[in-house]
Amino acid sequence: MSASELGDLLRPLAPQVLGAVVRRYGHFDLAEDATQEALLAASTQWPRDGLPRSPKAWLISVASRRLTDMLRSEQARRRREDAVAEWAVTDRGAVQADERRPGEADDTLILLFMCCHPSLSTASQVALTLRAVGGLSAAEIARALLGSEQTVTRRITRAKQSIKDSGIPFALPAPDDLAGRLQAVLRVLYLIFNEGYAATAGTALMRVDLADEAIRLARTLHAGLPDDSEVSGLLALMLLVHARHQARTSADGSLVPMAEQDRSRWDPGLIAEGTALLTAVLPRGPTGPYQLQAAIAAVHDEAASVEATDWPQIAALYNVLLRLDGNPVVALNHAVAVSMVAGPRAGLELVDRLETDPRINADRRFHAVRAHLLEMSGDDAAALEAYRAAAQAATNLQQQRYLNEQIGRLAADGR
Repeated sequence: MSASELGDLLRPLAPQVLGAVVRRYGHFDLAEDATQEALLAASTQWPRDGLPRSPKAWLISVASRRLTDMLRSEQARRRREDAVAEWAVTDRGAVQADERRPGEADDTLILLFMCCHPSLSTASQVALTLRAVGGLSAAEIARALLGSEQTVTRRITRAKQSIKDSGIPFALPAPDDLAGRLQAVLRVLYLIFNEGYAATAGTALMRVDLADEAIRLARTLHAGLPDDSEVSGLLALMLLVHARHQARTSADGSLVPMAEQDRSRWDPGLIAEGTALLTAVLPRGPTGPYQLQAAIAAVHDEAASVEATDWPQIAALYNVLLRLDGNPVVALNHAVAVSMVAGPRAGLELVDRLETDPRINADRRFHAVRAHLLEMSGDDAAALEAYRAAAQAATNLQQQRYLNEQIGRLAADGR
């Protein structure tokens, strides 16, 4: 078994094992450490000895034994050993008893809600979710989020301590609390996906593995809450946007804008799956922001070319989204859609309204959109200055590279 095959096997098992151990013994922080040790043991023993009959049961058994050792040192031997004694272990570590008790199918979902508890900061929610539910190491999370391993480790440690101190029960939130907690979960998965789709910094435009992980976690959430329209909307949005990722970069990794992408490289399977999810959910109830964003993505994906795109529909959808969410990025995207319907000057009027908004007016995206619309309207000198401002604000190398190419092109045309 190759290292990549072993990783593919262990990653989805990690939250299931952690959930099973936390459910039985509590102690989220110690259970997470014990689970990591079990995963490490599997990574060294399974390639040598072969897979156990039940990999999940093997991991639960090893993690349970390690947790028991930890709890002994905390003067909890009798109470914890009584629980562990219920397990009969074979010579290869597979648990003889039924490896899943009623409700354990939801353990990964419970972990997701626990990691996204509103008492934690957003940064801690993201880091803890990637560690406990995604199975990433602190080093992998640091690379994914472009932080230091020490910072990530401290953040995760503080988050686990906060969960321990809060006494949060290992259970799904009560029905009255579910809606509010679900919003935090959706936001964390959305942030993880966005960082994978368009990295804020670094040399690569995308982090496909991070986007893939966000989709995997969103699938888990959807499996647990299949009737929630916004959960379906978020998963559909991820699938419809991720369908384009192969066409978003050229062979050397440089950015390819949507208008220039080879749409034959878009993934028809992901588009079909995302569209089916969206079609099923839209008639069911109130339409939320994730569903609206997914609908916009679907209109883009269904178009054979940028010219064939139904821009009036996209502009109308953004207009509805603006009423639900006053996010300036939504307003900026709305301006682009309006420019495709009514011309660049109409779009510029909307962009200019954002010039005093501190949430967006120093952002690369604000300057890049303004530059593009100025160039479309024929004001190359102003466009050049806006492109320079965008390049200066960009923190991703490929985004800087693309913007500098536009600066060079316009500067050459103006000679």
